[in-house]
Amino acid sequence: MSLLGLIKLIRPLNSLMIGFAVIIGAFITNKSSSFLLLSFGFLTGFLISSFSMVMNDYFDLEIDKINMPNRPLVRGEVSPKEAISLSTVLLISGLLFSALTGLFTFTIALIFSIISFLYNWKLKELGLLGNVMVSLSISIPFIYGCALVQRINMLILLMALTAFLAGIGREIIKGIVDIEGDEIRDVRSIARTKGSKKAALLGGVFFIAAVISSFLPMIFLDVSIYYMTLISIVDVMFIVLALRIIKDFSKENALKVKKRALYVMLLGLISYLTEGVLGG
Repeated sequence: MSLLGLIKLIRPLNSLMIGFAVIIGAFITNKSSSFLLLSFGFLTGFLISSFSMVMNDYFDLEIDKINMPNRPLVRGEVSPKEAISLSTVLLISGLLFSALTGLFTFTIALIFSIISFLYNWKLKELGLLGNVMVSLSISIPFIYGCALVQRINMLILLMALTAFLAGIGREIIKGIVDIEGDEIRDVRSIARTKGSKKAALLGGVFFIAAVISSFLPMIFLDVSIYYMTLISIVDVMFIVLALRIIKDFSKENALKVKKRALYVMLLGLISYLTEGVLGG
């Protein structure tokens, strides 16, 4: 067993983003949230996301031999049995931290843990519906943050909407990259069922939809100049990515767009965090 392999298995950047999304949801909703509460929320998001990432690699082992041959399970850095053990520890730990913040947060964490498992086990094969499920897992941490402080915040709901739309776009484009390996599990992605060109167009449309939704807080809510500046940069980047994938829907370009979209989403997360810290 390789420690580096275990770290790569949980995809730290993705899981860190989920954990910080929980913090943003809680902090923007209630800026007097305690450090302990925010810490438990972050750990819940990070650990359950990590659980999902490990499960994804476990169930996609045969697919990854084609699509992602450098993944730890494919390379033998971590065995399937070790991956199961790790995922079990991550899940139990994440649910424990969610239980420490209340029954409601525990219930949300449990439901989405089950959905995550079902997706990785079987529901991924449903194509667009599977993309929606993944995107829900990207947006729900913001709402989970609201649940932590037992309040609803319209800004957070709109941020979650933007993350949801961007997530669907990225997942659809990812299907172009994974089209060969997805044949093994008969994953009915848009790219496999409708072709890469239509997948690229639909993915680009969702990126543009995310850009449009990002303007809603500026129109209907009182947000800071910091948010408006940073989110505008994010929007330009998403528009560029949308145009690039629509113009060139090759596997090689889709891979570049998929990777860059993750970093643009990270910048979007930073813009949300900036609003929480420096906003009104």
